Order: sequence, then structure tokens, then C-alpha cells
Amino acid sequence: MLQKIARLLRHRWMPDNAAERACPPALLDQLARQVAASEAGHSGEIRIYVEASLPLSYLWQSSDVKTIAHQRALAMFGKLRVWDTEHNNGVLIYLLLAEKHIEMVADRGLAERVSADTWPALVAQMSAAFKAGQFEAGLTQAVGAVSRLLHQHFALEAGARNPDELPNQPVLG
Repeated sequence: MLQKIARLLRHRWMPDNAAERACPPALLDQLARQVAASEAGHSGEIRIYVEASLPLSYLWQSSDVKTIAHQRALAMFGKLRVWDTEHNNGVLIYLLLAEKHIEMVADRGLAERVSADTWPALVAQMSAAFKAGQFEAGLTQAVGAVSRLLHQHFALEAGARNPDELPNQPVLG
């Protein structure tokens, strides 16, 4: 019960503009350019969602933060329509600021080609940057890691173009 109360307080005391402070417009533009450059070489789609705190309905769950953050990332994966790509190879990079936690959710086209152990390993590599509050470095690293996987498994043929099925601009929640 104390864990739930501590989680609730941590999320409710998070400033309303925490996502905007962690990801100012210059960073959002830089990330959008990085995503666009990445998508020029593969058929995948990358979305970034940065959320300051969880909605109240998630905070009362008995699960640990990792499980709750993963559930929220899956919900945002659907809401942002990351699953709605021709080759089912969209990836959501989800950052929860209140917990300094990152999640990556890959659509089935990429997930079936990449070992399930790959995603937790990538997250573990980037967690140090997020825990230190280095959101720019962590998000840039996350986009780079996802880009390498998409280039490896869904590289465009010479002369082909990615139709850019989803917006490149990160979303703040």
C-alpha cells in the first residue's frame, strides 16, 4: 500500500510542464529530423511518446512500475496507430518521466525477426541516461538503436522510398 501511495504522490506532484521541460522544441525538432533521416533508409516507422506521469487509472494497480509502464506503452502504441503500417514494422519509444523509465514496443513484423531478449537489452543500455536525467542523450540513443534494427531487417532497396506512414514529430503527453 505504501508503494502505491508513493507512486501516486510521485506522479501527481510531477509539474504539468515536465514533458515540455525535458523535451524542449529544439530537441523535438532534432528527434523528428533523426527519425526522418532513419526512415529514409528502411520501410519501418518510429514514433516517440514522452509522458510526464501516468493517468490515475494506472497508478492504483498492484503491479510493479515496469509492468504498468509496459501496459501504458502498449496502450499508446495503439492510440498513436503505430501498428497501422504496411509492413507491420512500427516501433514506439515510450518514456515515462516520473519513473525515468523507457519502453520500446515493436509491431509484429519486426518483433518476429528480432529476438525478444533484444528489447530489454536495449532498454537496459539506455536506462543510465534516463536515470541521470539526460533525456536528449537517451532518446537520441534509443532512436539510433531502433534505426539499426530496422535497417538490418527492413532496408529499402536502391531507389525505393519510405512513404512515411506516421508523423516523425515526437508526442508529449
